[in-house]
Amino acid sequence: MSFRHTWIAALPVAALLASGCGGGGDDSTESVATTTAAPTALTQAELIERGDAICGEVNAAVGTVGASSAETESPAGRVAGLYGGMVDSLKGLGTPQESEGYAEFAAAADELATAEDEVQLASERGDTAGLESAEANASSALASFQAAAGEYGFQECGEGPSAPVAAAPESGETGSEEAPEAVEPEVLEPEPEAAPEEVVPETGGAGGAAEGGGTAGGTEGGGGTSGGESGGIGPG
Repeated sequence: MSFRHTWIAALPVAALLASGCGGGGDDSTESVATTTAAPTALTQAELIERGDAICGEVNAAVGTVGASSAETESPAGRVAGLYGGMVDSLKGLGTPQESEGYAEFAAAADELATAEDEVQLASERGDTAGLESAEANASSALASFQAAAGEYGFQECGEGPSAPVAAAPESGETGSEEAPEAVEPEVLEPEPEAAPEEVVPETGGAGGAAEGGGTAGGTEGGGGTSGGESGGIGPG
């Protein structure tokens, strides 16, 4: 008798379970699968354009490392962190539609990230010997990465770091001085030498010749002598 009551009491529960599991009722719940569309892969040209923008910013930042005395992190650790972030950003762009040649570039990027992690770790530990070895490996990995980037078509990613060029001040700004124009020295032609002045004889020299007329006067005296002789011949 008790077994029967138990079976009857369990019957509504079984009926409810059966009705709940049925698929034909209007109250049945249907599970809707939500799918997220995968992002569209970039073309090779788009990947290169965005990748070069990332590498250009990192190259400029690496070029300024050590220029500020306010930096608390060691230069080696700072550079390692910049290159590590660059690789993460590049890999975040995804595999392009034209995947030919991308595998070599991605492998070189992974090697660079691993080498820079070792540099950063040695810098944080203060391991001088380990830092030198890690920097040598990182330098080799960076050269391989730049070569692979250049072969794939990158420009900025294939170049090394460079300090940003300061903009030249405009001519209207205060303190800008224009360089003086170079003045060529004048070539002076030598003046012709003055001809020597002719020496004109003094007129007094001619007068000296005239004074010679005094001799003629002596001749006149001779005339007197001649007169005396004539007087001697006259009648006595």
